[in-house]
Amino acid sequence: MNIAVSIGSIYFFIFLGWFSKHFLKEKIDEKSLVLLSIYFLQPMLVFWGLTTQEIDFTAVQAPLLFFLVIMIALSVSFLMAHFIFKEQKDRSIATVASIIGNTGNLGIPLGIALFGEASILYTSIINLANLFIVNTVGVYFYARGEFSARDAFVKIFKLPAIWFGFLALGFNGLGLEVPDSLSLSLEMGAYTTMVLQLFIFGMYLYSVKISDIDRRLFGFVSVMKFIMIPLLAIMILSFFTLSNMVYNVILLELLVPLAVMNVNLAALYDCRVNQVTFLVFSSSFIFLGYLFLVLGLFR
Repeated sequence: MNIAVSIGSIYFFIFLGWFSKHFLKEKIDEKSLVLLSIYFLQPMLVFWGLTTQEIDFTAVQAPLLFFLVIMIALSVSFLMAHFIFKEQKDRSIATVASIIGNTGNLGIPLGIALFGEASILYTSIINLANLFIVNTVGVYFYARGEFSARDAFVKIFKLPAIWFGFLALGFNGLGLEVPDSLSLSLEMGAYTTMVLQLFIFGMYLYSVKISDIDRRLFGFVSVMKFIMIPLLAIMILSFFTLSNMVYNVILLELLVPLAVMNVNLAALYDCRVNQVTFLVFSSSFIFLGYLFLVLGLFR
């Protein structure tokens, strides 16, 4: 029941976004909301996420192993995409979409529903690692669909989120605390970002036509997300002595569907946003049945 509520609450905001675009049409501009989210609200989310609690370095094993699996999966998808797809935008999407998972507003509540509140420490710190991946690797590959490799790399440092991330890490590392009055504002901005991302996703979903879907891209990303990454995770994690909690949380955070942030980055860099929107949406629906099929993989 908790799993259904966690997922259902997310789909509610997606539906609101879809309905707003259906009702208002051109009166509402999703690209403007993307810019507002990425340049103003995302930095608040990153800073808030990295300063709300002291980073427990005793739990660093979980994000490091998560990062290791993601980087190996990225290498595999990069090589495979190079041979399968001719267009650079398709290669970029195929390479990066499957590794940017919804570890935050889905992964954290699912961790609580499946493994209890003891999982929050691990899901939270893995989500921080995922934020770093989104704002570096994610930005690079989506920008690479439109720009040269050099320009795409530079784009990473032109977004404010990465700088606010470094600032927050330094702030946390020095043991400083955000004043309560400012913390409330940051929290408001962070939650607004989460809701706005889902809203934007629903708006772009309105423009998706099934007849225009690239089946090869859909098949590639689905296989990577729901077959290759889990297999890589099980194989890699088998080489380490892990507690049941750490193993389960890492595996869960690697299994969650594609993050809505894929849509924001695709929209920002004009990288076939409708295709990416469909991939995120379809992965979310596949995950509904997929999760119950793979529950036996958890310890």
